Amino acid sequence: MAVDYAVIVVYLAGMLAMGWWGMHRAKSKSEFLVAGRRLGPWMYSGTMAAIVLGGASTIGGVGLGYQYGLSGAWMVFTIGLGLLALSVFFSARIARLKVYTVSEMLDLRYGGRAGLISGIVMWAYTLMLAVTSTIAYATIFDVLFDMNRTVAIVLGGAIVVAYSTLGGMWSITLTDMVQFVVKTIGVLLLLLPIAVVKAGGFSEMKAQLPTEYFDPLGIGGETIFTYVLIYTFGMLIGQDIWQRVFTARSDRTARWGGTVAGTYCLVYAIAGAVIGTAAKVMYPKLPSADAAFATIVKDELPVGVRGLVLAAALAAVMSTSSGALIACATVANNDIWSRLRGAVAGSGSGSGGGDAEERDEVRGNRVFVLIMGIAVILIAIALNNVVEALTVAYNLLVGGLLVPILGGLLWRRGTAAGALAAVSVGGVAVIGLMAGYGILANEPVFYGLSASLAVYVIVSLATKPTDPAVLSAWRERVAGRGIAEPDAPAREPATT
Repeated sequence: MAVDYAVIVVYLAGMLAMGWWGMHRAKSKSEFLVAGRRLGPWMYSGTMAAIVLGGASTIGGVGLGYQYGLSGAWMVFTIGLGLLALSVFFSARIARLKVYTVSEMLDLRYGGRAGLISGIVMWAYTLMLAVTSTIAYATIFDVLFDMNRTVAIVLGGAIVVAYSTLGGMWSITLTDMVQFVVKTIGVLLLLLPIAVVKAGGFSEMKAQLPTEYFDPLGIGGETIFTYVLIYTFGMLIGQDIWQRVFTARSDRTARWGGTVAGTYCLVYAIAGAVIGTAAKVMYPKLPSADAAFATIVKDELPVGVRGLVLAAALAAVMSTSSGALIACATVANNDIWSRLRGAVAGSGSGSGGGDAEERDEVRGNRVFVLIMGIAVILIAIALNNVVEALTVAYNLLVGGLLVPILGGLLWRRGTAAGALAAVSVGGVAVIGLMAGYGILANEPVFYGLSASLAVYVIVSLATKPTDPAVLSAWRERVAGRGIAEPDAPAREPATT
């Protein structure tokens, strides 16, 4: 394993080096939080694909393939569908808004009264997403070094927190590009063909496994519908995803770069399911489906290649973890802390929270990344059930925020009162239904989303329409007219 260890150590050292480089580039709030809104199509596509394809998509996707066959691709496939829908229908408008958070968008659309409560819901979602990604380090480092769970979480989490704190979105962008390349080589170009060959090819796989392993709908229609509801719609509204859209240098880059990334996700989904199916042929009686990825890597790959593929798994986890971390810190600072501080100071502004000359925006956001990172590591150490934590996060996100966000983008008659009611009722309904039906049940998100939609429409129609001046300003922002980056330095050439 010495060569494999060397590959992993070089990879981790490279992540820290890019964090140090990013620190010297992130000199403004815009640079730190959204990479100066300067990413070109190639870099944008790679980083977007990197953040949405995390440990659940890689290790979990292979596990679903092991358990259900080719239909195990549906979870990651619905993530790709969500990214395609976001890119084709909404990304251009989102990029033109020139905001930093989803809650700022809601404030612009509804007149400044929906941000705080939506910020709290979004913060809870991004926090749990970062926690579940951080827990996944324990699995990978256990395979690599037979390491204690807590030590593994601290080691992996500390590296991500370090480079994210140093350089913000610039560091995360650079590391995500490396992670995208490593994942592509490790999973698609190496592990996929090797797994199929080791299993005897597709003909042998079909001969060894039941026919339902090759049924595209074998996982079940209700499960597929739930995946669409949670992951496809979740891709449309998550702060971690929107914050990447904000990095695009133009709305065209956001649309076409995101379309490429979404298509890549579809390919990745099928690859994971095929690898898992091959693992079922080779190891029909593993104690856990999620052990399929680590087992096939450990037993079937040659020295050096094994290290690269494990680095690919580590890359998948780190990209999602770092993206969720900076999203969590951005929401905590800009949507919650700044608003509360402004309210205490009597400013009533609801955003910004003070003159830019009186405080260092980059330093403030860097401190929040560090604080949130430490909190994520501590929660990850204390938490055991990853699936339940991730389900809670996505149920809250979709049940509480999907309707007011899409309603604001698509329905002019939606009002601030309707949005607040939808967030409150949807969020409370999801929590209550999870307590009644169980966290992993489908009913909480089904009924919570339905309640949110009903309340949004009824309250919006029953209350005074949004001020025409607010709607006019909103239309100007959506059109991208007259928007400047207040804290950005002189523009540098866009990054490819």
